[in-house]
Amino acid sequence: MTFGMRKNERVNFERGVDVFIMGIDGTWRRSCRMIDVSQTGARLCVENSIEGLDLKEFFLLLSSTGLAYRRCKLVRVTGDQIGVEFLARDKEKSSKKRALK
Repeated sequence: MTFGMRKNERVNFERGVDVFIMGIDGTWRRSCRMIDVSQTGARLCVENSIEGLDLKEFFLLLSSTGLAYRRCKLVRVTGDQIGVEFLARDKEKSSKKRALK
């Protein structure tokens, strides 16, 4: 599947938006540029290697302080670009409940 085949309308950023990806446990963080975004996901250009990072679930930090974020999972890698899917907030809540048990 190419980046152009989408279910939801995309917003493209001509120069990209500076964002970060960060591990769920906070042990790693990478700078990236968000190239486009929709309600369900985004396309990011990662500045450094993602080799060895756990990208099953991670945070997309939309602000440098981390106050605006989305929980994501990796769906594809194409060169220095990655496609991410936003995880539903219901999944976040159920994950927190499991962690408290």
